[in-house]
Amino acid sequence: MGAFLDTPKTDKYNEHGAGNGLRYGVASMQGWRMEMEDAHRAITGLEGSLSDWSYFAVFDGHAGALVSAHSSEHLLESIMQTEEFKAEDVIKGIHSGFLRLDDQMRDLPEMTTDKSGSTAVCAFISPRHIYIANCGDSRAVLCQSGNPVFSTRDHKPVLPAEKERIQKAGGSVMIQRVNGSLAVSRALGDYEYKNVEGRGPCEQLVSPEPEIFVRDRDDEHDEFLVLACDGIWDVMNNKDLCDFIHSRLLLTDDLEAVTNQVIDTCLYKGSRDNMSIVLVTFPGAPKPSPEAQKMEAELEMAIERRIKEIVAQQEGTNGFDFLQLLQLLMAQELPNLPPGGGLPAKQPFIAQVFREVCPSRADSESKSS
Repeated sequence: MGAFLDTPKTDKYNEHGAGNGLRYGVASMQGWRMEMEDAHRAITGLEGSLSDWSYFAVFDGHAGALVSAHSSEHLLESIMQTEEFKAEDVIKGIHSGFLRLDDQMRDLPEMTTDKSGSTAVCAFISPRHIYIANCGDSRAVLCQSGNPVFSTRDHKPVLPAEKERIQKAGGSVMIQRVNGSLAVSRALGDYEYKNVEGRGPCEQLVSPEPEIFVRDRDDEHDEFLVLACDGIWDVMNNKDLCDFIHSRLLLTDDLEAVTNQVIDTCLYKGSRDNMSIVLVTFPGAPKPSPEAQKMEAELEMAIERRIKEIVAQQEGTNGFDFLQLLQLLMAQELPNLPPGGGLPAKQPFIAQVFREVCPSRADSESKSS
């Protein structure tokens, strides 16, 4: 829930890197929210004997940023320091690491009055496997040959097993929320929901237990892995996002640019939340294609031509603004719009053309988000 700004904060944080045959790009944006509560971490090459392993994670905080920030700094270390992980039992190590971090955070002095919590979705990528852990409703999706072939499950209070645990702990699920308040059934932090005596950490109203998945790597077909908070998934489903990213990778190998386009598109599709995405590409990812670049250039030429026609038709019309332009464009057939993104994916380009063609009315563009 929470309050919103009058206009979204659209400044982005970006990051990119490469290693172990992987490339990654990161983008995050505060958007309409009053505060930025997301955090992330991306590392290619872990310490010690795991230099050929990589780690990526996204954390979506709520009711404050303390838990998400602390988790982004310490979850990896908490996992790697477990005896299970050291003994190469990766799955048990990840499980223990989540519970250990959640237990240790509770005792931090700053947690005495803090009520924040955070989802967590992370991935360890080894030369042979992909280990993915999810706690909450941030999501990981793996795409092969342009299609989503794996997705984590969002931990919502209405899921039968989650609802059963909540009720056994003395809670309820109302308006699809834990006790009518919290929208996720698993999270780090949220200690006010973790005080039921006689029940273990995974039996509380809110559980810190991750759901863990393992996949063999498929170097021929694996294209990319997406880790993102629900600010992305609220407005794009798995197939849409895979289609959109696949199409953008045919235009550029700049992963920061691709992740920025995802966030902008989600903003224009109506996301009101903080947005964070980590995009990890495998050797089998699409490469820029002259044919795809030509089609994109033709699309932009068509959009520019239509905008000029519409502006000419509307000359002298009082109140014509950027919002009306978008509505008129929506009603037209435009060739080769980005799959999964549609017209919202081209809104920055549309705004740029509108400013050039109709500078006196371009100030209305800022009101369209």
